[in-house]
Amino acid sequence: MKTSTEADFRAFMVSRWPRMLRTAHLLTGHHQDAEDLVQAALAKAYVKWERVRRTDDPDAYVWRIMINANADRLRRMKVREWLTTRFPEPAAPDDNEAFAERSAVLDALARLPAKQRAVVVLRYLEDRSETEVARLLGTGVGTVRSHTARALRKLREQAMTTEPVTLGVDRGTQGGQRP
Repeated sequence: MKTSTEADFRAFMVSRWPRMLRTAHLLTGHHQDAEDLVQAALAKAYVKWERVRRTDDPDAYVWRIMINANADRLRRMKVREWLTTRFPEPAAPDDNEAFAERSAVLDALARLPAKQRAVVVLRYLEDRSETEVARLLGTGVGTVRSHTARALRKLREQAMTTEPVTLGVDRGTQGGQRP
């Protein structure tokens, strides 16, 4: 890769890293998985950078790589991770209200299928239009709307339940007691 092209990619990567990491965290539910996801997406973009930067919207191209990489990651890990309701050791109580709200959002997102989660994250947390989301996911606007409706309905139903479940993370039992 030419020095100017590499410098262009570095500038792109540095400027997009925080937002991509936030989006990836919302998609994966874990900081480490989010970093891995963003790094994998940027590595794929680096290999194709000449083609990526010639597109109308390089951001959309790279975001789509990230979303597809997340869907691939979820397909691969379905066999390896088990959702449970218990931590191996009791959790310390946390009085931080913001952390509890964030945890509730991540728990709710973790229960959604990958496409619905991607639509909700891009649409509401990334504040993108239906057209942008459709372009990023490679689907029609109608598909985005139906995924959104299904996801919101499922999130409303989940709001009635109180038992949190996250991707690959166990939660402690009530009172911090082991079963």
